[in-house]
Amino acid sequence: MSKRSMILVLGIVLLCGSLVGAQALEPIRYDTPIVRVKDVARVQGDRDNQIFGLGLIVGLQGTGDGSGSRANIQMIANMLEGFGITVSANDLRMRNIAAVMVTADLPTSLRAGDRLDVTVSSIGDARSLQGGFLLQTPLQAANGQVFAVAQGAVSIGGFVVRGGAGGQVNHSTVGTVPGGAIVERELEAYDFGVDGTISMVLLQPDFTTASRLVQVVNEVYQQNLAWARDQSTVEIQIPAGYTGNVVGFIAELEELPIRPDANARVVINERTGTVVMGSQVRIASIAVSHGNLKVQVEQSANAGGDLAFGRELADEIEQEYNQTTVLGGTPNVQDLVDALNAVGATPRDIIAILQAVKAAGALFGDLIII
Repeated sequence: MSKRSMILVLGIVLLCGSLVGAQALEPIRYDTPIVRVKDVARVQGDRDNQIFGLGLIVGLQGTGDGSGSRANIQMIANMLEGFGITVSANDLRMRNIAAVMVTADLPTSLRAGDRLDVTVSSIGDARSLQGGFLLQTPLQAANGQVFAVAQGAVSIGGFVVRGGAGGQVNHSTVGTVPGGAIVERELEAYDFGVDGTISMVLLQPDFTTASRLVQVVNEVYQQNLAWARDQSTVEIQIPAGYTGNVVGFIAELEELPIRPDANARVVINERTGTVVMGSQVRIASIAVSHGNLKVQVEQSANAGGDLAFGRELADEIEQEYNQTTVLGGTPNVQDLVDALNAVGATPRDIIAILQAVKAAGALFGDLIII
């Protein structure tokens, strides 16, 4: 394979007019979207609680647990004994039955008689839960109290084909029972605004976003109602006019517009070769050599104008190398990745280069590898 060489020149254009004396620097504004407060924060006390139980799925067409699952066989024997039928565990064959773990998230807003979805997951050696029916299963919280009971037909997003050309589509040993659980015991309701304040918890803690939320609330209500306790929690005093209508006040808060801030971050999945980056990530002057790829990031000496590059430098590069990519504007990770893709760099190449740039201290942002 012929050797490929590339010099990538990223020019930083300094957009500054004629300077007379010292000027204050303006903060960089990024194109982050304006969203509702309810999309970036939640009201403290409004949360889900996990419940779970051990259940049995019946009606499987020979795809259930095998005879080697002794614990599951004992579960069947105990269930039959509860109906007055005494059988030996050695006499049971479980190919049409599967033992499963049943899980669900119970919100504080649900009341007795409401329904919620549950997830069933095989804990034995069942091949598929397709076509099965979940028998009545109590669901308890971590304190041992039963809060719901689940039962119903199992729905899965995959299937298994047996035979010479057999195969599998998606995961067939995990499924759901839509609306399969009935709430029997309500969670203790959180008394919102009992002390005259509402606590808003940011889903992504950030000092800048917390400060903006305080500013938005105080400007809308023209009072100093909000203050930030820390980077994740904003306390909001309930106005006198909403003393008897706390729910209405919370509804108004959730609909307020806010522009959240986010850390400059690059997320890499080495297993899939996926690279996800934010527009805030910037790259300083650096040169990287990776295999048969050469990358050089430089700042332009010129200032002002939409495209400012040293023409002498560009001419020199074009004479020495056959393939040259020149990008204008402020260099960021997107520019770098786009240019690498243009010359056929593999995802592994891109990931390795980004890691090297971060290690050299030239990538301004978090580099997260998952």
